[in-house]
Amino acid sequence: MAKIDTTLTEVQASSEPAIASLTFSSPEFLKFRDKLYTSRLLIVPATGRSYPVDKATVVVPASDIEAVKFLKASDEYEPFKE
Repeated sequence: MAKIDTTLTEVQASSEPAIASLTFSSPEFLKFRDKLYTSRLLIVPATGRSYPVDKATVVVPASDIEAVKFLKASDEYEPFKE
């Protein structure tokens, strides 16, 4: 039984660097400020994808072109100034 525990520990230890490397290769995100609400659910009309607004901020992947176009065209949102 101890041998199995050791094997599981070795497998977990060897998989941790792979998981950690995934977070570094994550896509770039864009932030927008919601001028009207501090919290709500944004649904992108063209795609039906949804993004939560929290603390008047919505974060979308830069690769979601439809969401970025929608947010930039809307008077209710403005690019987040960092």
